[in-house]
Amino acid sequence: MTDWGTFLSAMTLALVRVSGMVVFAPFFSSDALPMRTKAVFVGAVAWLLAPLVATLPGAQAALSFAALLGELAVGLVYGLCLTLLNEMLIFAGQIAGLQFSFSLVNLLDPGSKIETPLLGELFQLMGVLVMLAAGLDRVLLASLVRSFRAAPLGSASLAPQSALAIVQAASGIFLAALELAAPVLAATMLVEIAIALMSKLSPQLPVMSLTVPLKTLTGFVILMGSLALWPRFIEARFAGLLDMAERLIAPVRG
Repeated sequence: MTDWGTFLSAMTLALVRVSGMVVFAPFFSSDALPMRTKAVFVGAVAWLLAPLVATLPGAQAALSFAALLGELAVGLVYGLCLTLLNEMLIFAGQIAGLQFSFSLVNLLDPGSKIETPLLGELFQLMGVLVMLAAGLDRVLLASLVRSFRAAPLGSASLAPQSALAIVQAASGIFLAALELAAPVLAATMLVEIAIALMSKLSPQLPVMSLTVPLKTLTGFVILMGSLALWPRFIEARFAGLLDMAERLIAPVRG
């Protein structure tokens, strides 16, 4: 590409799309990454993509308010879809924390700037480790690059049905969180039932002194055993959300 004006326009549009994804997508949106690092990363990706995406069929490397808004919409579709995975992990941690009697132990979440239960933060960190170990961050970037073929540069526009689909998908957070926390829920419930039966047989038994430590120890043992299932569970949810994002950008085309 020899026209610097076209190159800079294409780079700006690509930068807006990548920035929309980085704002909300797991790992990339983490406050643990310095803002300068994110800015350099987004600029480098946009610089590398500009010559390629400007030559794709249907690409319009011309700056306009509608083009910028459309590129931001595509990036936000990716980011908002995949941030549901983080919310699912936090909610699963809240459910487990309630069973562990940790509901009053809160930490300040650097991402959302609100206090979240201790196990919610633990589940989120473990989920990020699984995503990084499985290379899902690279899968996300590859899918974002493919989005320039599904929604060519400068030709995307806002689609109300995409926002509605994301809101409807958010309802799946509760079911997915219950599935992830199900082993801990079942184990701690059985402990409660067993202690309740023992208290009927022996009224002198210090039920309150036994329930909390036994539930906590049993829950942690079951949680450690269930970690082997986490990679498959998280990868399946990540793939489902990514597929949804790719489907939603199809009607975003102008």
